[in-house]
Amino acid sequence: MPPQPQIMVDLQMEQFLPNPDLKTIARLISQDPGLSGALLKIVNSPFFGLANRIASIQQAVNLLGCNSVINLINAQSIKGEMSDETIVTLNRFWDTAQDVAMTCLTLAKRIGYQAPDEAYTLGLFHNCGIPLMLKRFPDYMTVLEEAYFNASSERRVVDTENRLLNTNHAVVGYFTAKSWNLPLHLCEAIANHHNALSFFEDDTGRDAQLKTLMAILKMAEHICGSYRVLGNQEEDHEWNSIQQQVLEYVGLTEYDFQTLKESIHDLGAC
Repeated sequence: MPPQPQIMVDLQMEQFLPNPDLKTIARLISQDPGLSGALLKIVNSPFFGLANRIASIQQAVNLLGCNSVINLINAQSIKGEMSDETIVTLNRFWDTAQDVAMTCLTLAKRIGYQAPDEAYTLGLFHNCGIPLMLKRFPDYMTVLEEAYFNASSERRVVDTENRLLNTNHAVVGYFTAKSWNLPLHLCEAIANHHNALSFFEDDTGRDAQLKTLMAILKMAEHICGSYRVLGNQEEDHEWNSIQQQVLEYVGLTEYDFQTLKESIHDLGAC
């Protein structure tokens, strides 16, 4: 996945300083799904033999150290050569990835989720299949807009993609996340993030942690207007079909959620 050009510029400026700051490097990397994914893939590889997979960029940077991280950045910059047209198109993806990630982090803290870093990671990576779909299908954004337009309680966003392209960004994102060695429950959340209605209607005792992460993500997507930025829609059809189930699960009324949404906008998280 190509890194965001401005992030690469900022990282390269930091690495040329006499004493590069790991916290600054981690903060910049955490804003870009491609760089974050490449970093987590390395740190979660068998080479490090970690007992638990890491989802925190700061932890990964601290573990790898400055030189290794800078080498990774330079390698990604070589892969990141893109046409101006592709950069403009992908700006829609990068903007929502960062906004949704920050909003997930804020929501996780507000509702008391025990691992806010995981919520941030899910927000950053949930649509990681989109750049890869765009690389394979040049008219993919048109298909995605149609998918958001058709979204309802009877038709998922990914149903339109499956019909027109025989695959979808959630499936591609799932396998991408697995290749990065993200924790399996985050991979599953990425795979199902447009399957929320059946997810919350399932009363078979599905993992509560996974449902909470999914609820945080869907609230964040709506708050950040993914339906506008990615789907080019005036109305969030998907949220309309799942709002009741999501809010009931996290114990929020519509008034509570509206207040939370306004406070997040005031904070500038998205």
